Amino acid sequence: MQGSQGGGRQNEIYEVARQSPATAARSFAMVQGAVYDAVNAVAGVPYQPYLIAPRARRGSSADAAVAAAASGVLLSLFPEQAATIREQYDAALAEIPDGPAETGGVAVGRQAAGAMIAARAGDGAFDADTWNVSSVPGQWRPTPPTNTQDGAWFADLRPFAVPGPAMFRTSGPPALTSAAYARDVNEVQAIGGATSTVRTADQTQSAIWWHDRRLTEWAMKRQLAETRRLSTLQTARMFAMVDIVNADALIACYNEKKHWNFWRPVTAVREAGDDGNPATTADPGWTPLLVTPPFPDYTSGHTCSFSAIALTWQRFFGRDDIPMSAYSADSGTTRSFPSFSAALAEVVEARIWGGVHFRSADVQGFRIGAETARYVLAREFRPRR
Repeated sequence: MQGSQGGGRQNEIYEVARQSPATAARSFAMVQGAVYDAVNAVAGVPYQPYLIAPRARRGSSADAAVAAAASGVLLSLFPEQAATIREQYDAALAEIPDGPAETGGVAVGRQAAGAMIAARAGDGAFDADTWNVSSVPGQWRPTPPTNTQDGAWFADLRPFAVPGPAMFRTSGPPALTSAAYARDVNEVQAIGGATSTVRTADQTQSAIWWHDRRLTEWAMKRQLAETRRLSTLQTARMFAMVDIVNADALIACYNEKKHWNFWRPVTAVREAGDDGNPATTADPGWTPLLVTPPFPDYTSGHTCSFSAIALTWQRFFGRDDIPMSAYSADSGTTRSFPSFSAALAEVVEARIWGGVHFRSADVQGFRIGAETARYVLAREFRPRR
């Protein structure tokens, strides 16, 4: 039940609504937080609730609680998909015998969904906000080929568990005239270009694989629940931990983007003649392998995100060396990793291989994700006995 419901959520959030990875992070955190509270309540509240622990009758169905909590939040997020969501909800309940167990689980799930919807009201989602477009060297401006901007509201979104978006502020990207900045530019210019002669075929595939809008992390999360034979409660807890930590790490990352407003590699390489650094060389025709996302470089959202996810998995499973894999339709390939840390090490490099991030943005994103995970996991989702 947990896995099938999860597949539906992925379809509604990614394939139909086509939400960006950051926007989807809020949606997943809301859904999975509510599902966790519902299942935790049905199980007798063995873990700290995220928001509430609705009173549950003995014997209430966990599957019914999952269905009601997920569908309740999804309907609030995607009212235009109401028919599909209700169809999935009805199909889930059809597998559960009618009676007190089903009605009890549904009641708990609805209460958990209502609490989540109320908690996220007025959180800043989709507020009218824009990035600071500037022609000053080092500052961000829209990038080709889209020359658009998106997602500025996420920088000030109210976090799910962290006190504020700026809690993990860094010291910022390297100064334009520094040797560190020149190393960043020269590295991405050489290996991240569309016609790079130093990037290998496997590195190209990796860059495309990690860039998949659907986020292969979701497939790995479901795979881990299945291969580790997690119960409904364990799955609900793991999903909620990962998704709430991920959302807060991305909020912190986007707040960094807004604060530092640093330009992307495609702008930096093309306009290197204006950066005041003699160790960089302008290439006005340089194009990255991947299409640059429509917001500033520093810090990297993907390394913020996956660092938070990887550390959460390490804490949840109590080990690092669990293999996992996922298929990307964008690259047409499946990538496999022997451990969480191996996957994390690759995504740091992949964003450079794709030409969309500087190494400094990836490394500091890694740090923010880890700090966010440590903070949240020290305070949330803990055993009560």
